[in-house]
Amino acid sequence: MPLEVFAANAHGAASTLNPTRGSRGMAVAPHALASQSALAVLREGGNAVEAMIAAAATIAVVYPHMNSIGGDGFWLISRPGHAPIGIEACGAAAMRADIDRYRSLGLSAVPARGPLAANTVAGTVSGWDFAQRFSQDALGGRMPVARLLEDAIHYARHGVPVTRSHADCVAGKGGELQGVPGFAQTFMPNSRAPQTGERFCNARLAATLQQLADAGLDDFYRGDLARSIASDLASLETLITLEDLERHRARERTPLALKHTLGTVYNMPPPTQGLVSLLILGVLDRVLADGMDPLGPEFVHACVEATKLAFKVRDAHVTDPDHMRIDAAAQLEPAALDAMARQMSMSRAAPWGQGRGPGDTVWMGVIDRDGVAVSFIQSIYHEFGSGIVLPNSGINWQNRGCSFSLDASSLNPLMPGRRPFHTLNPALAQFADGRTMVYGNMGGDGQPQSQSAVFSRIANFGWNPQAAIDAPRWLLGRTWGQSTDSLKLEARFPAQTVDALRALGHDVEVLAAYDEAMGHAGAIVRYPDGLFEAGHDPRSDGAAAGW
Repeated sequence: MPLEVFAANAHGAASTLNPTRGSRGMAVAPHALASQSALAVLREGGNAVEAMIAAAATIAVVYPHMNSIGGDGFWLISRPGHAPIGIEACGAAAMRADIDRYRSLGLSAVPARGPLAANTVAGTVSGWDFAQRFSQDALGGRMPVARLLEDAIHYARHGVPVTRSHADCVAGKGGELQGVPGFAQTFMPNSRAPQTGERFCNARLAATLQQLADAGLDDFYRGDLARSIASDLASLETLITLEDLERHRARERTPLALKHTLGTVYNMPPPTQGLVSLLILGVLDRVLADGMDPLGPEFVHACVEATKLAFKVRDAHVTDPDHMRIDAAAQLEPAALDAMARQMSMSRAAPWGQGRGPGDTVWMGVIDRDGVAVSFIQSIYHEFGSGIVLPNSGINWQNRGCSFSLDASSLNPLMPGRRPFHTLNPALAQFADGRTMVYGNMGGDGQPQSQSAVFSRIANFGWNPQAAIDAPRWLLGRTWGQSTDSLKLEARFPAQTVDALRALGHDVEVLAAYDEAMGHAGAIVRYPDGLFEAGHDPRSDGAAAGW
């Protein structure tokens, strides 16, 4: 089918935005340098998985407030003729991390910052390692690790311009983080927040990435680098040991699959909230009407109410899969989705309690000329994670473990070796008409909500990816930088949409026109004829790069 048919749209000015188009491959990331790193690998004959490793390494350097090699990652990979696979690269709680230890320190919750917040293994590099081996075994990949980390090493050693997002984040969070070991030395070297456009270097991280390039990615967990990391973690009095690093392995997972009217949509299983994103789309598949305006109150209301229903399932059941009490896949059966959809009222907003809160993440996508598609997400959880920076390696460690509860009867209690709940969920769709789409978003509770907006505007209403992402979005609850649980709308929504949503009972709060609270979305569509369209988020520093 011609591209013009897919891109046709009768709903407003958003349709005039052009996507990035290509014929031999495409990458999208929330920082343009990461997109360019991926594109360079594609142009040199690398596949989508190799390109994503390069992008992941680069963005860990150039967007440090959002992610780090001291964080976690999740992959969805599809290739023509094969079922998609998932890679779970999230670290478990340290074997010394338990409720009694924190309670004995007089704590009622796991701290969000500092050494005690760094209580889970960082898994993302293990995901790179697993993905590279998959690339070699299944795709014939031959790119050496040294080439894939080349850009990241250069940027860490020689520096990159600080983005406004990075500068604003340090300025906003510096007060609570400057006393955390290693933070000020690394991110406030002049005893102040950096200015937009200043050069940011991390020579210690450059040396760490060079070590990985020379010794191999597994050195992070079972080599000289692992021993250096463990020594640093011990010196900062975290609970993570060398044995915890050595115990860690990334693992292959079967993605969750939603049978949609338009095809099949995939996402990661627990401990992620991939189930939430698929539940929302499953309900919307039953309630959206062809005549709805994607900027109108009926569409937004339907998406918000589907989100509330999905969050109820998440908050009651989603945890480490070894401790799940329900079958996540069973929730996506048609009868279960029919029953959920019947709970929705299109004439009144349901009550809303409280969301999970913030999450700092990057989503990136790559599809190569052979149709290999990668949807990837890499996170450090809160802005700069725990805030600690290891003195020798320069690694900023995540605080994903602060999502654990110190209540033993809770859904996600802290215990040794348990995987924490993750808001992370990369998405991928295979449409019945032959299109493949990778898409995703950062931002805690906002991830599944922006996914529903972007997917529906592209799949149901025919918008091109750039128009779908640029268009105003909403957020129910909190994400990074937000403390209220209202329904937040960007100011570009029509006034009648805002008024109608309030009349339906939503507690509406209007934010800036392009508000970063909505997160950084991205999407790539590959058409049956091998051509590409992509969109990046103007709320980010990103780009879509094709050839």
